[in-house]
Amino acid sequence: MFPSSFKWRVPVILTVLAWAVWFAFPLSQRIALGLDLQGGMHLVLRVDTSTLPPSAAQRDVAGVAVEILRNRIDQFGVREPLIQRQGTDRILVQLPGVTNRERALKLIGQTAMLEFKLVSENPGVLERALKGEAVAGYELREMADGSPILLDQEGVLTGSILSDAYVEPGEMGLPDVSFRLNREGAKVFSQLTGANVGRRLAIVLDGKVQSAPVIQSRISDAGRITGRFTRQEANDLAIVLRAGALPAPIVIEEERTVGPTLGRDSIRAGLMATAAGGLLVAVFMVGYYWVAGVVAVLALAFNLLLILGSLGYLHATLTLPGIAGMILTLGMAVDANVLIYERIREELAAGRPLSLAVAAGYEKAFSAILDSNLTTVVAAVFLYWFGTGPIRGFATTLTVGLLASMFTAVFVTRVIFDILLVSPRFTKLPMAHLIRQPRMDFIGKRWICYTLSLLAILAGVLGFIRRGPERYGIDFTGGLLQQYTFNAPVSADQLRSTLAKVGMEDAVIQEFGSPTDWLVRTSDTAEANIQSAMARTREALVADYGQRAAPELVRLERVGPTVGEILRKKAWLAIAWSMIGILLYVLVRFKHFDFALAGVLALVHDVVVAVGFMCLTHRPIDLTIIAALLTIAGFSINDTIVIYDRVRENMRLSRKMSLAEIINLSVNQCMGRTLLTSLTVVAEVLALYWFGGDVLRDFAFCLLIGFISGVYSTVYIASALVISWRRLFQPAPARS
Repeated sequence: MFPSSFKWRVPVILTVLAWAVWFAFPLSQRIALGLDLQGGMHLVLRVDTSTLPPSAAQRDVAGVAVEILRNRIDQFGVREPLIQRQGTDRILVQLPGVTNRERALKLIGQTAMLEFKLVSENPGVLERALKGEAVAGYELREMADGSPILLDQEGVLTGSILSDAYVEPGEMGLPDVSFRLNREGAKVFSQLTGANVGRRLAIVLDGKVQSAPVIQSRISDAGRITGRFTRQEANDLAIVLRAGALPAPIVIEEERTVGPTLGRDSIRAGLMATAAGGLLVAVFMVGYYWVAGVVAVLALAFNLLLILGSLGYLHATLTLPGIAGMILTLGMAVDANVLIYERIREELAAGRPLSLAVAAGYEKAFSAILDSNLTTVVAAVFLYWFGTGPIRGFATTLTVGLLASMFTAVFVTRVIFDILLVSPRFTKLPMAHLIRQPRMDFIGKRWICYTLSLLAILAGVLGFIRRGPERYGIDFTGGLLQQYTFNAPVSADQLRSTLAKVGMEDAVIQEFGSPTDWLVRTSDTAEANIQSAMARTREALVADYGQRAAPELVRLERVGPTVGEILRKKAWLAIAWSMIGILLYVLVRFKHFDFALAGVLALVHDVVVAVGFMCLTHRPIDLTIIAALLTIAGFSINDTIVIYDRVRENMRLSRKMSLAEIINLSVNQCMGRTLLTSLTVVAEVLALYWFGGDVLRDFAFCLLIGFISGVYSTVYIASALVISWRRLFQPAPARS
């Protein structure tokens, strides 16, 4: 007979399954790929209102700019762009699939201020202006051919009188941009041209004189801008004129551009890492837990489907860090199954029949599963709150995956066991038992472990200090990063010599996975210097390797100093608030401040050790590493809470034992689960390290160090700190 809960569990599972399939498939339509997977541009723009008069600065300049940019980008033909206001003066723009970076930047950044100004033909005034004298009512400009031209400052008309702009063939087959005027504009333009027949009228775009034709007759409602435009340049100019001029100049504070080639490579690497990690976990679970392992693998498949369905439902974007989060989730989802199975093993060892052992295993493991997963969700929530772009994708996938793993472990596997238990042949649940319960005195070795931890922390802190500003990537310091790929291997000395020819001997050159892929970093954050560095790098590489190795820019990241400082502050705030959130959660659940504080100190230990190793191995700390550190915090407290949960249970069952004895017993009882879970998660991280590509290699390295430290701190530090705290601040009462 099925248990009573079976009747309502099955409809719930079938409903969730149908929901997940509906929102997951077809994948190409339900789940959008991030810019790091499909290629494209990520921009953070700042509207510079410093040049505006106070009256103009009062209006919503950024809001106007957003609408103008949206109109421009819509006409540019970008599929599913994102244009989003951030704060009072910043705008986030994401352009999936855009490959022509220079064209896109010109389209977005061009102010497109069109002016019509009469040309002064007074040679005396022109001569005085050429000598550098300021002449009231006139301004000196240059034509496209470099010749000087004197413009009247009175009677100026702006592009606000335009109603349309389009491309037409001009002289010598070159395209011109024709425009039409609105009703009010036509009236004013007609008056201006009618009163000045025979004079020249300059057409000025963003302060540059495009042309200055002679007014042959009154012009009412149309005109033409001539120049040596290519067809594409003329089209783009027509787009910006139709969309209107930006109310203030735009400054690019952050840019991340990924070429389509690198995007395809990232997809391939992500799929390879997912397949390798999933296969490792599946083989391990089936090999160790046999039938129960098969049930766990089915639950993991359901878990993956739930993640995909949730991403489709939320219209979330799948990024490369998001794929990493999916892989980690599968590894951490095994933890819930291991907790249940190890509990079932204990019940069977105590002589209970299989059906009662299964029921007791699920019941006793539930609180540990709930607490350990929700504390990791706390870290992921703060990561999403303070994160941007792909990091939010990682936080979303991790959160969804953890919630899905709780559902599959508690509901799905239980229903499968209920079905199996109906069969009279299913009377045993054989499992391998390679890890026997030890009987070690972990508390007695705490001072040795404190010393080892202190040495590791000191080494990491010294490494952090010695690295100075170099400890951070350009996410946090600002600067420019260019990634080039070559068709043939290139040496560092060759590249250094090439860049020195164009005055870039101070650039940091780094091999990125193979001798055909190289990073070029420059730390100067001034806009003009960044533009110069990009141009000089491209010029030098094409000149020296264009024929032989065909250098291709596949990734570009540039971050202004203001944005870098903001991102750095937000990153450390995310870590700090995560610690506080976890501390409060553990305090509420376990009712003891010393347990909560010890758990948080243990995860701080793991984060500091991971940061220290990153500095000691000369790996930069950037947004991706912050995501890794918060994942480490979640994993560390996850492990610790499982032991705390067992301590809480043993305190109820063994009232005559001292706290130190109970903690030792609990750590020993949980040792099998700790090692098994750690092995599966480390296997997933190794799959990320080897198959996830160079972009995720530092991320995986940080996780590997942090997870190893997490196992150590769980066993030797977290619970031991509770004993030390109580002996220092809660001395035992004196005996009479």
